Amino acid sequence: MTRRVALLGRPLKRRHSVVMHNAAFEVAGIDARYELLEIEPDAVAGAVAEARGSDFLGLGVTAPYKRVVADLVDEVEPDAAAIGAVNNVVRASDGRLVGFNSDGPGFRVGVERAMGRSLDGAAVVVAGAGGAAHAVVHACLTAGAGRVVIVNRTLSSAHAIADRFAGIARGRLEVMAPDSSRVVAALADADLAVNATTVGMIDPGSTLDVAALSPSATVFDLVYVPAETPLLRAARVRGLRAANGSEMLIAQAAIAFERWTGVGGMDGVMRAAVAPLLADPHASA
Repeated sequence: MTRRVALLGRPLKRRHSVVMHNAAFEVAGIDARYELLEIEPDAVAGAVAEARGSDFLGLGVTAPYKRVVADLVDEVEPDAAAIGAVNNVVRASDGRLVGFNSDGPGFRVGVERAMGRSLDGAAVVVAGAGGAAHAVVHACLTAGAGRVVIVNRTLSSAHAIADRFAGIARGRLEVMAPDSSRVVAALADADLAVNATTVGMIDPGSTLDVAALSPSATVFDLVYVPAETPLLRAARVRGLRAANGSEMLIAQAAIAFERWTGVGGMDGVMRAAVAPLLADPHASA
């Protein structure tokens, strides 16, 4: 029997996950396939129920269903519950579905590789307060970051993250508007600046003033299509460490693959498989 993993979302325009996981299944000698399942909101509950079948290893979940699926599975692991989103589901041997989140751990792997150091003790500025920012802020706090500043135009959304993580933040988390005079000082002190918005991918422009950063700072953009956003271009012109979200993409996929199959160490296989897509600015279908 060929096992299945289906990615639930709408729209599903990219094949990066399909290419990575199916390459890993082939190399690992596992009879399974990863497939895209673009569905309407009223079909999500049915798709999750179907994943209880013995032919499923689990599910991948992307926008806009990460919060919806969290309410449909049998168990949500603590980190995913804290973040408030499930981006993967593993099927247990008895058919129970367990939701987890690999975005946070994937971000940590990618960003620490980019920084060349641990997040422990780091001062971080995060632009954005959406779902991706939740995972980024949680990862930074649990990794021991010394200070995390959320910069977002809608302060209520940023304060919602601060309230959610107040218990683990212990005074390390601050919220600022982009036009606040305090942002320049926060950037000057930052070891890491993160774009956790769609600016540079969907929307034009840049979210952070690279000129305000220390020469020793790292800039990390979760966007990986295009490979170089205006933010990353500006950071590299200044000679700063800079990386896009491709390593986070690969790391979170490898984490999920290991949960579904018990086979680890597939990041190299996935990196090689997805490299042509990451190099092609038009590879969105």
